[in-house]
Amino acid sequence: MQDLLLFSHANGFPAPVYGLMLDALARDYRIARPERIGHDPRYPVTPDWPHLVEELAERVQAAAADARRIWLVGHSLGGYLSLLAAHRLGDSALGARIGGVVMLDSPLIAGWRAHLVSLGRRTGLDDLLMPMRATLQRRQHWPDREAVRAHFMAKPAFARWHPRVLEDYVDHGTRARADGERELAFVRETEYAIYRSLPTTALSDLAPRLRVPVAFLAGTRSRELRQAGSAATRRLVGPRWAWVEGSHLFPMERPLDTAEAIAAMIARMRGGEAAREPAPASEAA
Repeated sequence: MQDLLLFSHANGFPAPVYGLMLDALARDYRIARPERIGHDPRYPVTPDWPHLVEELAERVQAAAADARRIWLVGHSLGGYLSLLAAHRLGDSALGARIGGVVMLDSPLIAGWRAHLVSLGRRTGLDDLLMPMRATLQRRQHWPDREAVRAHFMAKPAFARWHPRVLEDYVDHGTRARADGERELAFVRETEYAIYRSLPTTALSDLAPRLRVPVAFLAGTRSRELRQAGSAATRRLVGPRWAWVEGSHLFPMERPLDTAEAIAAMIARMRGGEAAREPAPASEAA
């Protein structure tokens, strides 16, 4: 019986964009993944994301029927939601089967930084703290796939991506319209709403109450990690911290290295789980 790995994507990047990374992990785990978080009207985007957490918790329930252990893995937005869903499931029978959470460059925002974000929401200055203004100005339409590819290849951040991942973004980060042109698959207004409603203290306050181990993979050149700070996250994960070469988008830049790092963190958490479990009666005698 394979363990279930439920992967949640970053804001603005549908799950199929991570196909190369997830294919590598599928050798050892059964993979489940919400394709476009925030786009189901049954789970609207609201402050602190309660409905998005509910959506993810329900996806865990739907996918976990025959899994002995469940591992919640998420990049950026997906890491935060994985943490919140693990807490939501809490003491339930399903929650007891969650082996751990792996957050990919999803740093907790705490202390004065959390207060600054809260103040920014009331004053509108949060547009300066997160990439929200750029989100609403993002180009939405292209005449064809070749134009999409040329547009993103010209951007330094995308040019650093693994070629297969960039092709997956062309195919799945955009979609065909009725007139044959391409448009963004992730609605930019939804992306903006997710940024505007990011939990801060809701995340840092629940950290001490979590009943599952949490691991963190950090990009060596992540601007987002530098801006958020690492102290609160390091308190949460302790020694379960590792670096992956790259920016905040290291899963796109180094998908196979990221898959290897995820598997290593799960193995570490699985080993700790075994150490906590009582020995079988025949061995304890």
